[in-house]
Amino acid sequence: MADEKHPPHLVKALRERAEKGSLRKLTRDFPPVDFCSNDYLGFSTQGSISDYVAKGKSSSFRSGSGGSRLISGNTVFTEETEAYIATFHHAEAALLYNSGYDANVGLLSCVPQKGDLILYDELIHASLYDGIRLSHATSYKFKHNSITDLAALLNRHQSGFRSIYVVVESIYSMDGDEAPLKAITTLLNEQENSFLIVDEAHAIGVFGKEGRGLCEQLAIEPMCFARIYTYGKAMGVHGAAIAGSRLLKDYLINFSRSFIYTTALPLHSVENIMAAYQLLLVQSETQRQQLLSNIAYFKQATIDIPGFITSNSSIQCLVLGSNGAVDDMEQKLAKNGIYAKAIKSPTVKEGSERIRFCLHAFNTQSELDLLIKWIHG
Repeated sequence: MADEKHPPHLVKALRERAEKGSLRKLTRDFPPVDFCSNDYLGFSTQGSISDYVAKGKSSSFRSGSGGSRLISGNTVFTEETEAYIATFHHAEAALLYNSGYDANVGLLSCVPQKGDLILYDELIHASLYDGIRLSHATSYKFKHNSITDLAALLNRHQSGFRSIYVVVESIYSMDGDEAPLKAITTLLNEQENSFLIVDEAHAIGVFGKEGRGLCEQLAIEPMCFARIYTYGKAMGVHGAAIAGSRLLKDYLINFSRSFIYTTALPLHSVENIMAAYQLLLVQSETQRQQLLSNIAYFKQATIDIPGFITSNSSIQCLVLGSNGAVDDMEQKLAKNGIYAKAIKSPTVKEGSERIRFCLHAFNTQSELDLLIKWIHG
């Protein structure tokens, strides 16, 4: 209401966002051709998750879990699913969280402590950064994918800290590029007190044998202290898991606030996660090959367009450099039936505003050609 009282900084902040063309709004009018969602393999819309749930061991009619995992929300099936996740990702143990955001905040807010150091890539996801902010550890960012900058920080701070945590994404959500994980692990092998944390949100289902992720593809899983697998993207369901040692899992159960103090995932959500893994085993190769084919086709067709960020992943970005320019492109595409999203500052740095195209296994060549036509036009 216009006559309601509000704290003045709320009004000021929203007005400034509107003036900069960066005011966020919800929408429900989605153009029919999807180049926006994270459903890379089509599991949430094209896959048969429900068929695999029906074949599962458990059948629950409860709409909720009834409490946190530590109170009344734990089940045998949840523990069996965590054991399966751990085995699939070649880890000692895994712990389910309600979302990737909860997992990242829960891990980084409780594991690094005062007297520890966190070194993080400047382009990590907001959830990782929020977890770092909640930690009592000292933290410094390093230039995106720069081994030189990371090495300089490690050399500068190799003494004086109990433990050093290096935090990266395997595939970055805004650029779609890969972290130099092999070089990072080689560097950290020289640091006895260093621990690597990798967010595999955009890699699971797409990279690695049977979609196990980029860490598996590069054979660096044993060198990682923790890996985060998010299920709301290529897996097509909801939730996340942290994979690591048995000791890490025990520690998170005792100290991770976003795990302890929240109602657990309902059993049907856990069933969906297990079903997504089963579907991945059955369909991953055909779906992934189609996805990789679409990526290669799109990259070749746009190779001469200035502003594209080189990427081998589903995420392809065209940098246009202003909120106004990306708004115009988004609207032009929408008018022609294409759903792609403008990514504006402050989500990305001012001057690096872009249209992000998420490619999928289910995108047809005619859809790709339509998109390419309007990018060129």
